[in-house]
Amino acid sequence: MGNLKIMITFATQLYDKLIMNNVNMSSQVSDKIEYFILLVSEFASRSKVSEAQAYRYLNYYGAFALCDKHYNIMHTLSLDENIQTLQSYCQRKGGSL
Repeated sequence: MGNLKIMITFATQLYDKLIMNNVNMSSQVSDKIEYFILLVSEFASRSKVSEAQAYRYLNYYGAFALCDKHYNIMHTLSLDENIQTLQSYCQRKGGSL
């Protein structure tokens, strides 16, 4: 139940950010939200942390802004490539996962 609540909170925050950035309210928004949730979940699994910790870590180091900016490219790449990219990006910003 805790993970579901965290993911709903994350999805709500992401939705609000997309609205603030004037993203067209279409299936693309839904696709982005689903993809970002997948990235958080997979990042958590591979980093051996909870989804909440992964969300906070990625948010703190600005990984969601990167994902939002490059979504059109990222969603065409493999999940492995994107997780590695997020890890490298956060590490360059000072992260330790």
